[in-house]
Amino acid sequence: MILGKGAAYAQADAEIRSFIEKSGIPYLPMSMAKGLLPDNHNQAASAARSYVLAEADVVMLVGARLNWLLSHGKGKTWGAGSSKEPGQQQFIQVDISPTEMDSNVAIAAPVVGDIGSCISAFNQAIASGWSKPPSDWTGAIAERKDKNLTKMAETLAKNPPVMNFHSALNVIKNTVKENPKAYLVNEGANALDFTRSIVDMYEPRRRLDVGTWGIMGIGMGFAVAAAAITGEQVIAVEGDSAFGFSGMEVETICRYNLPVCVVVMNNNGIYKGTDVNPRGDAMAVTQFVKNARYDLMMQAFGGVGVTAKNPEELDRALKEAVASRRPTLINAMIDENAGTESGRITSLNPAAAKKK
Repeated sequence: MILGKGAAYAQADAEIRSFIEKSGIPYLPMSMAKGLLPDNHNQAASAARSYVLAEADVVMLVGARLNWLLSHGKGKTWGAGSSKEPGQQQFIQVDISPTEMDSNVAIAAPVVGDIGSCISAFNQAIASGWSKPPSDWTGAIAERKDKNLTKMAETLAKNPPVMNFHSALNVIKNTVKENPKAYLVNEGANALDFTRSIVDMYEPRRRLDVGTWGIMGIGMGFAVAAAAITGEQVIAVEGDSAFGFSGMEVETICRYNLPVCVVVMNNNGIYKGTDVNPRGDAMAVTQFVKNARYDLMMQAFGGVGVTAKNPEELDRALKEAVASRRPTLINAMIDENAGTESGRITSLNPAAAKKK
């Protein structure tokens, strides 16, 4: 079962949880459905995502759509041979919009309606006589989950001389666990991908992801809105490129004294393709100012700016920000060799020799 942000929007939390637990079906939450059930729920299959998508025989989409995030229901993600070929899965889709049915692959059982009503009807239908998924399937998932979670725990426990995404996000993971009602805003390339897989969510509708089609530059706007409307603490994890699109929103955060802590993952940018401009001495657009002090921007508007060079400093600054609820920006200096550009597009950059 795949839960999408539509399932979170529906606010049928109790009905959805009841249906999942009654059915015994493993589930995957899409990024903005994280927390609809806690990410540490025993039926959560996020840690075995590749396995369950490729090996499932029936997939139920609840407020989730077969868009680019799910490879449009085709390709290796679904165990198919080519990117244009669908897998062997049969799909059940619960969606408010009838035009979503069959939009990418055939939907064997379309269910058009609001999620609350549909899931309520499903709960009544499985009240008795329901056969739980076979133990060999759930056992295989559990085995892969345990293996992957153990491997991730070992990676997160490492403390390299220079912070990387894992050691920095381990601090944020623990902070969110201690403050489950905090809103987590997240955008970037690696900052987005790593945070999605590392930081667990425990409450619904507390994770604000990038825009449609992965648009960056709206995270800081999300942070302002979430803090202003709810009054709750916001932790915004920003890649340095993503923060560069919308960093001036820190003025708004300070103007209204909003409880927002921005953590910029500063690895001096990862888009290395054309660091030397072949047309002259001007900086290429992919170059960043080395060791930029984003924290000074927050200080300039009256907030708290901190540079953190190790997990201990990051942990201390993050805890102080949450405790004080003051506008804070933590410039988390991480290894500039950590991470890979989104989509690994460096290979698409034409060689400088060909540009001459």
